[in-house]
Amino acid sequence: MVDISSKIREFVLKNLDEQPFKGISDPFWQSLRDTGTELWLDTGDMNEAETNWSAEMSALTTNNTLLNNEIQKGIYDNFIADAKNIVKDLPADEQVKEIAFILNARHGLRLAKRFGGYVSVELHTATAYDLKAIDYYGKRYHEICPDQFIVKVPYTAEGLLGARRLKDAGIRINFTLEFSARENVIVTRVARPDYLNVFLGRVGAYIINNKLGDGSGAGEKAVLASQKWVTELSVQNPWRTKLIAASLRSHSQLELLAGTDVFTMPPKVAASGHATLSGKFASMIHKHYEVRQFESAKGSGIEKFWKVEDKVLHLAERLATQVPSTGAELIHIAEEEGCSDMFPILTEEEKSFIASDGKIPVHSRWEKKIHKGEIAPDTLLTLAGLASFTADQEMLDQRIKNIIG
Repeated sequence: MVDISSKIREFVLKNLDEQPFKGISDPFWQSLRDTGTELWLDTGDMNEAETNWSAEMSALTTNNTLLNNEIQKGIYDNFIADAKNIVKDLPADEQVKEIAFILNARHGLRLAKRFGGYVSVELHTATAYDLKAIDYYGKRYHEICPDQFIVKVPYTAEGLLGARRLKDAGIRINFTLEFSARENVIVTRVARPDYLNVFLGRVGAYIINNKLGDGSGAGEKAVLASQKWVTELSVQNPWRTKLIAASLRSHSQLELLAGTDVFTMPPKVAASGHATLSGKFASMIHKHYEVRQFESAKGSGIEKFWKVEDKVLHLAERLATQVPSTGAELIHIAEEEGCSDMFPILTEEEKSFIASDGKIPVHSRWEKKIHKGEIAPDTLLTLAGLASFTADQEMLDQRIKNIIG
């Protein structure tokens, strides 16, 4: 491919006239901040962000879904048409991928300039299993905004290795699409990112939707278990990795998880919390939440959201000691260590099931494989999350195609 990265960087930075927005200090958010929690808004919408932004907030995070929401408003249609002139000599599929990168970088820059904090920017979903592409596009994001961009890399075997390369090159990383403490043990020791996640809302939803329990406390338990392991294990790394409690569904979680390293808060959750809660926060990181399970939950594997087995710890240390060079090698090592359910190989039919079920997989489809140790609920949610992001990325890509012809 013709190297046009410098031209794209110049195009993305050109005529950026965003006016800085200064947040006002708020005792409510300061109280939560005093528990040790960094406060990020989870939105790409400028107006939503302005309405909820305070001086205590330090970052915004976007993803394929949130960026697609902005693109579908039509606010970048003329920008897309202009971008075609930069990429016109590339193959058609590369034109689309490069313009998607341009849009992500441009919108991220606007957020960075407007609010002055860090901004997490997401890779195109087509790079999720492509180690070279993760490295290539991650470095290009960093070149555009080295002081404020945090590159989001998804939980795949290649993502772990790509994030490690980027972080070792001095690039801030937000490792995404994790749902369990055991996934985050692997991420902490192998990728060693600045930030990693538990998408806790979907943990409870998986249990509720599949009638395995009432879902209460499940996401919170996964977050606090992850916080314990990430804090303990990142001491062995050259820098401190921080845990993000992501995908908050209720303002009550602001109190229930106060003291967690980071919250990414959807604006509705932030606004609801501010309007409803007392604002007297105390750290809850040593709290123990019980999870009510139904009889149907026996053998379901939901304990893997918060339980870390010795074999997972052994796998993490083996991978950290000698980092594999390919995703295939990492998967093979996981199989040798008895952790094949963390990196399953799916058939085409199984991939279609993941895509069709949406963000919350149908547990009954996977019971046999779960019992055999070939897949697990946390892995299913990771795969479903990536499939959901892929669907939104395809919508964004299609809008690009419609405009550039």
